[in-house]
Amino acid sequence: MTYPYSVDLTNCDREPIHIPGSIQPHGCLLACDAAAGVVLRRSENAEEMLSLRGEAIGRPLEDVIGPEAAHTVRNALAAAADASRPALAFDVAVHGRAFDVAVHRFKGVSIAEFEPAAAETRQPLELSRMLIGRIREADAPERLVASAARLVRAIAGYDRVMIYHMEADGSGRVVAEAKRPDLESFYGQYFPAGDIPQQARALYLRNTIRVISDASGARSPLVPMLDASGEPLDLSFAHLRSVSPIHCEYLRNMGVAASMSISIIVGGELWGLIACHHYSPRVLPMPERVAAEMFGEFFSLTLEALKHKRKLSTAADARRALDGVLRLASHHQDVGAAVRESLASIARLVPCDGVGLWMNGEWTAEGSTPPRDAVARLVALAAEAGEGAIYASHCLTQVVPGAEDFSAEAAGAMAVPLSQRPRDYLFFFRKELVQTLDWAGNPDKIYSTGPLGDRLTPRKSFDIWKETVRLQARPWSEADRETAEAARSALVEIALRHSELLQDERNKADVRQRMLNEELNHRVKNILAIIKSLVGRPAADGQELADYVTSLKGRIQALAFAHDQVVRGDGGGRLSALVAAEVSPYREPAAQIVCSGDDIWLDARAFSVMALVLHELSTNAAKYGALSRSGGRLDVSWRRTETGDCEILWRESGGPAVAPPTREGFGTVLVDRSIPYDLGGESDVRYLPDGVQARLLLPSRHVSSAEGRGAMRDGPASVRVAAPALPAETTLSDLSVLLVEDQLLIAMNVEELLAKRGALSISTSASAAEALRKLETFRPDVAVLDVNLGAGTSLPVAEALALRGVPFIFATGYGDRSMIPPDFSHVPVVRKPYEADALIAAILRAWRPDGAE
Repeated sequence: MTYPYSVDLTNCDREPIHIPGSIQPHGCLLACDAAAGVVLRRSENAEEMLSLRGEAIGRPLEDVIGPEAAHTVRNALAAAADASRPALAFDVAVHGRAFDVAVHRFKGVSIAEFEPAAAETRQPLELSRMLIGRIREADAPERLVASAARLVRAIAGYDRVMIYHMEADGSGRVVAEAKRPDLESFYGQYFPAGDIPQQARALYLRNTIRVISDASGARSPLVPMLDASGEPLDLSFAHLRSVSPIHCEYLRNMGVAASMSISIIVGGELWGLIACHHYSPRVLPMPERVAAEMFGEFFSLTLEALKHKRKLSTAADARRALDGVLRLASHHQDVGAAVRESLASIARLVPCDGVGLWMNGEWTAEGSTPPRDAVARLVALAAEAGEGAIYASHCLTQVVPGAEDFSAEAAGAMAVPLSQRPRDYLFFFRKELVQTLDWAGNPDKIYSTGPLGDRLTPRKSFDIWKETVRLQARPWSEADRETAEAARSALVEIALRHSELLQDERNKADVRQRMLNEELNHRVKNILAIIKSLVGRPAADGQELADYVTSLKGRIQALAFAHDQVVRGDGGGRLSALVAAEVSPYREPAAQIVCSGDDIWLDARAFSVMALVLHELSTNAAKYGALSRSGGRLDVSWRRTETGDCEILWRESGGPAVAPPTREGFGTVLVDRSIPYDLGGESDVRYLPDGVQARLLLPSRHVSSAEGRGAMRDGPASVRVAAPALPAETTLSDLSVLLVEDQLLIAMNVEELLAKRGALSISTSASAAEALRKLETFRPDVAVLDVNLGAGTSLPVAEALALRGVPFIFATGYGDRSMIPPDFSHVPVVRKPYEADALIAAILRAWRPDGAE
C-alpha cells in the first residue's frame, strides 16, 4: 500500500490523520457537492460494494444509487445540522442490497458512508436504554467506571474493554477493565502521552466514537485522492476514515485485530476513552455503534455529575476539618502548638503522603516527609518562588539541589504560606509516582514487533512512561490548590484571632462566621430546590427522551452558570456576560448575532432568573427561530431607562415564519411568568410573522451600574436534610392552602405537589404584602410560609394568621430556627428543598395538632 505521506515515530505527532486519502474497506464512501447532487469522489471499493453500473464520478447521485436511495440520503443530509453528528438512515436499498448510511456535510462537501446492513441487530434506543439503565444508580466515579467496562463488554461483545483516563501530564492510565479470562491484565497501567498524539486527541473531541474493524491496515483509496484544486478530502467526521499505520502497528503488536474507542468528555475536555479490543477482525453494525455513542455521552454526563458531587463532599469534609482546627485553636494560647496538634487532621485535607509545619523556626512532620536537613532548602524555595502565594512542584529534583536523595520520601511538595512575611509554611508532600507500580500482566508475555520496533508494545510503552516520570510525584491539581488556599485562610485566621486581646472580639468573629455559613447554606439549598423543580417537570407529550434530557441539561447549566457568577461576583453579575454566555453556542457564519447595551449589573435574584429566561429564548431561536437557518439574525439590546429600570429587547429576523405556540409549555410559562412573579417586572413576548420579539423589564431595585465591580469569591456547599416517610394514601382532604414563596419555580413545584395530595385550592403569593391583601377576603385552612422572602420575611403574615386562628407552617433553607421568634417556637418547620412527605406531614401536624382524624 502506498500512502500519500511518510510516517514514522519521529513525526507521528504531525501525521495528518484527518486526511488519510482512504477508508476502511468494511464500507464504502461517496463524496458529493454540498447539495448531494453530483458525485465528486468515491472510494475504490464503491463500484463493487454498491454494484455500480459504470463510473460514478461526475454523475448525478440518483443515477448512481437510484432515485429512492438518493432521496433518502438528501433527506438525511437536511437533518444533519452538525458535522460531528452525522444523520443516519438504516436499511437503505441500493441495487438490491440493504445498507446503513451515515451522512454529513463538512467544508462544502456532502459525504455519504455506506455499510452493509446486518441481518439481525438490536435497535440503538433499546441498547442504549439497557446500558444507561444499568449505570444510572452509580453513586461514585469508581463504581461508574467499573460497571461501564463490564456493561460495554457484555453488550458489544469485545474481548477486552478498558476505561482509559488521561492524567494531567497527558499520560494515560487504565482505571477499569473487563476482559476475557485468558488475557493478561492492563488494569492500573500507565502509558506515555505519546501513545495518543495531540491530533488524535483533538479528533476524539470532535468525533466521539472510532471503530477499527481490521487492524491489518487494509485500505480502500479515494478516487481521486486530490480534487481539482489539489486538496485531499477531510474525513474528520467520517466513521470509515482509515487508520494511521503507526496505530495499526501498535494494535497488531498487542495482538489486537479490531477496536472501538468512545470518547469520555468532562467539562469540555477529553477525560479519557472507553477502549474496546478484539483479537479477531470485527465489524460493529451501525445500530450498535450508535447505541455505544449515546451511552458514551450519558456516561460522560453522569461522570461529570459524580465528580462535582465528590468535589462538594470533599469541600465539606475539608471545611469540617478546618472547623475542628479552629475550635481547638480557640482554646490554645500558643497558635503553633494548636496547629502542630492538628497536623494529622490537616494531612487529610489534600491527598498526600505526609505533611510538615515550619513555624517560628520549628519543624514538625507527620507521615512521609523529607529529612530535617532538607527543610531549610524547601523554605528558601517557597519564599523565593512562591512570593507570598501557594507554590507547588511535582518534581522537586528540578528546583531543589540534592532532592534526589529524598525522592523516595518526597518527590513533590506544595508550600502554603501562613504569614505575610516569608517565615511560616505548611507543606504537603507526595512520594515518587512509580515507586509502588509494576506491570500487572504476565512478565513472560511475548509481543510481536513490527517495523517500527518494540516501542509500540504495551510493556515497552509502560517502561518508557516509568522512565519519563522517574523522580516525579502525582501533579497537584487545581482542586488541591483550592483546598490548600482554604487551609491557608483558616490558619491565617487562627493567627489573627490570637492577636486579638479581647474575648468579645473573638466572640464577634464566631458570630460572623456562623452567619456567613448559614447564608451560604441558605443560598445553596434554594438552588437545589430550583433544580429539583426543573427535574420534576414532566416531559411534554410526544417529546423524545434525548430532547427532554438536552432541554433539562441546558436549563440546569444556565442556572449553574448564574449561581457561579453570583457566588464569584459579590452577589450578582454583568448582564453582558450573561447574554454572551447564553447566545455564544449559536454563533456561526450562517447566522448573525448582535448584542449591545449599557454596562449593567444584576443582583443575585435577577441574574438567576434571567439566566433561565435567556436560555429558553436562545434555545427556541436555535430550534425554531432566526438561528435555525442560514441568514437569520438576532439582535439583543439593553439599556437603563429614566427611572433606573433595565429594558431588554430581543428581536429575531430572517428566520422561518413564526406562529404563536398552540399550547403553553413549561418554557413558555418560564419566559412569561418568571420576571413578573420573581422580580415584579414585565415580560412581553410577541410572535410576529417575521420573527419573535420580546420586551423584558427589570425593576431598578435589581439593577445597578457595573463600574468598579471586581473581585470574585467562592462559597461552601450545603447539606441536604432527610424527610420522614408517609403512607402513599396520605392526603390533604380537600384543604385550601395559602403558599407564600418568592421563587416561581419552587412555587410551581409545591402547587403541583399539594394538588396531587388532594388540596382543594392553592393560592400563591410572592411577598408578605400580597399575602396580607389576600387574607382580607380569603381564609385558608392552612398556610405554608417561606421565612426568608429576599427583601423581607413572612413573619407579618404569620402574625395575621395567628390572629385569625389559621394554622400554618414555616419553610426555610437555613440550618436552624434562628429567624423564627420565640412566640412561634411551636410552629412546625420544614427544610428547603422540599421533600413531599416532610411537607405533607408538617401541614397535617399543624392542621390536626391533636392527631384527630
